[in-house]
Amino acid sequence: MSGFSQFLAFACAARHGSFARAGRELGVTPSTVAKRILRLEEQLGVKLFHRTTRQVTLTSDGDALYARCEKILADIDELELLAAGAGGEPRGELRINVPITFGKHVVLPALAALLHKHPGLTADVRLSDQLCDLVKDGMDAAIRIMPLTDSRLASRQIGLQHLVVCASPDYLARQGKPRHPSRLDGHGFILFRNPTSGRERPVQFQVDGETVDLHPARRMLLDDGEGMVEAACHGMGLTQVPDYMAAAALARGALVEVLSGYRPAPLPISVIWPGHRLMPPRVRAFIDVLAAHAANR
Repeated sequence: MSGFSQFLAFACAARHGSFARAGRELGVTPSTVAKRILRLEEQLGVKLFHRTTRQVTLTSDGDALYARCEKILADIDELELLAAGAGGEPRGELRINVPITFGKHVVLPALAALLHKHPGLTADVRLSDQLCDLVKDGMDAAIRIMPLTDSRLASRQIGLQHLVVCASPDYLARQGKPRHPSRLDGHGFILFRNPTSGRERPVQFQVDGETVDLHPARRMLLDDGEGMVEAACHGMGLTQVPDYMAAAALARGALVEVLSGYRPAPLPISVIWPGHRLMPPRVRAFIDVLAAHAANR
């Protein structure tokens, strides 16, 4: 298997979109990665990457080869798991993709506890609100806050995301505390702008068993949930955010929840992983510690 290092260099570069990052993962220089990939291209007689001074991207031939390589590398991982025993000590690099704010508030504290417990484990954490393809991007696991539909993936629900409407005590002292979603006249809202679409997210309530989307008067528009919490703490208006974003401010009294009886139905929070693979001990340990951490919040 003399050409294995070339295929491995290619797969790492394809996953990272970078020869430099592939080199760091493999413990070699970027030029070594580039040379191995060039030799592979010469042997196969096809171009695998479009190269510029700023980035490398897969060609159509490279994309097809990468899909095959990832399957073979996954099979090798499974052979290693079978040889070591699937219940072995968590080790190696855990690659996960998580939403930015949930990652900061919930995942990173749980992950820190896991890494302290298992010195042989490292983590590559991608904080992003963009959905990734676990198989194509070489991820071990990801967090999804939504109903799941992809049959290729296995999943475990670890919690629920509740949306809470809150405001600072001084704002409520000035403007009054709203008692019903239909009575928001005179109140200004701090609203969320979706970074991808640029659209405002409506404020949601559950009234008489029905989900109602409202577009209340806007005082401020932000594209960051933590920024919305901070603006609300400064008395800029009402805001609706996931409960874990506002938890600390609510606990210290900087914010007060209102209209709690009209919270919309919560969304499931799940860990997902490629369903066709054996679960490595590092992934099982991550899921267990995250579920325990989420349950204790």
